Amino acid sequence: MRPLPEPARESLALAPVLHALGDPVRLELVRRAWARPGSTCSALADGLDVPLSTLSNHWRILREAGLISMAVDGRNRRVRPRAGDLGDRFPGLLEPILRLGAAETQDDGPS
Repeated sequence: MRPLPEPARESLALAPVLHALGDPVRLELVRRAWARPGSTCSALADGLDVPLSTLSNHWRILREAGLISMAVDGRNRRVRPRAGDLGDRFPGLLEPILRLGAAETQDDGPS
């Protein structure tokens, strides 16, 4: 598998991370990636009503912010969360954001 470019751990910055997580679709993609590391982009995006070109842009933003790593695996791209790098740079930041994002998703569901 060929890895795609991503920022080094020491260059991860808070503003791009928070910007990437500020979009509801990207937040959901990150939640799914954390739950199923090593999955393909298409598997993680399954069920989202978002055009493929928009999804590609979301994945790029998440990768460039340092939230995920991506590797080319034949015709697929495998996604791995950068939990260790983010935990080292911003201890305790992601867990509450992902938890609150999950609660919002559940609140938006059918009653």
